[in-house]
Amino acid sequence: MLMTKGNLLNAKSSLKLAKMGYELMDRKHIILMRELSEMLEDASVLRQKIDSSYERAYLALQKANITMGKVAQLADRMPLDNEIDIKFRSVMGVEIPKVSMVSSKRHFPYSLSQSNSRLDEAYLEMQKVKENTVKLAQIDVGMFRLAKAIQTSRKRANALKGIVIPDLENTIKLISDDLEEKERESFIRMKLVKKQKTKSAQF
Repeated sequence: MLMTKGNLLNAKSSLKLAKMGYELMDRKHIILMRELSEMLEDASVLRQKIDSSYERAYLALQKANITMGKVAQLADRMPLDNEIDIKFRSVMGVEIPKVSMVSSKRHFPYSLSQSNSRLDEAYLEMQKVKENTVKLAQIDVGMFRLAKAIQTSRKRANALKGIVIPDLENTIKLISDDLEEKERESFIRMKLVKKQKTKSAQF
């Protein structure tokens, strides 16, 4: 590299950008970690809700089988529900899915005369399972994307802090030292020339 003022200015500009980049990466890492932490808490709560709903649903279904006989025929009539809407929101450039069920109204897909309160209870609990499972899937995908982005931002921040910034600082020091040395040499030469001229004028 040429030890010139132009290269010194370029190195200082690059160092400033690298430090700004590191600050941005560090801020991004903090925000993504906060988001991931909140999602982890939400996922834990949802898993507990799903487990509780499953327990209540199976208990109610057992009681419905006892009071009504086999409910398999009614189960076969259950409609498939695949109406799911997916949108995205951005968190520091990371696309996080927002999943929702298009049909959120809970209505019984069978005649009330064919059922009892236990079967209704089992159906409603399984609806809760379905809704919470959709939410959990959304969070799981979001956590995966966040974890990947956190890993990438950490690598970039570490590279800036541990390699790029020190290299630029070293380059700036080398160029600055070289330019200072050249200025000293130039100053000494000028003094010698001036002294020589003074001597010549005396003769």
